[in-house]
Amino acid sequence: MQQDGLSAIKEPFGVSKYSEQFLKKSPLAVLGVLRDLQKSQVPVCISWTGGQFISKILEVNPEALIMDFGSQSFENTAVQRAEKVTVTAETQGAKVEFSLPKLPGGEYLSLPAFIAPLPDSLWFIQRREYFRINAPLHPAYFCKARMPDKKTELRFRLFDLSLGGMGALLDGAVPEGLQTGMRFSQIELDMASGGSSILMRS
Repeated sequence: MQQDGLSAIKEPFGVSKYSEQFLKKSPLAVLGVLRDLQKSQVPVCISWTGGQFISKILEVNPEALIMDFGSQSFENTAVQRAEKVTVTAETQGAKVEFSLPKLPGGEYLSLPAFIAPLPDSLWFIQRREYFRINAPLHPAYFCKARMPDKKTELRFRLFDLSLGGMGALLDGAVPEGLQTGMRFSQIELDMASGGSSILMRS
């Protein structure tokens, strides 16, 4: 059985107010994330309205998610009566969170364990590698780029900036041909009193 030697992940119960970009709905994606947690033996926090405890994933396959019992029998009994169970895990690069409508008990390798169907979806929130700072609202910072046709110019208002990149808001209507993931070979960045520069992509 998994011992409660690790501190529980202190997160408000049932809170999943994340951007939709972090939500994984594909069965293969969900299975892949859970298998990574199982292979790395990452501790998971099982939470419900009445309490929480630390466990680990013993086995995961397309049909079932199997997790270890906690060290306290009354918690193992209480969680099986819960109508909603939230499971969270923290890795070095991301946080994982998902919910289960029920967490029934069973046996795995002749030992007690929780056995449930895989969640329909899960949150996989990756941490940023670099710290980001917000750009000032006044004076606003702007950047300009040209579409691949070299004719259409785009003007963005800088939203935030880091060593790994920047976030910008389009200033005006979305031009035809602008697509998600499009790369620009050259961007002109205007930081008001901070000066301007041209960023080139090799």
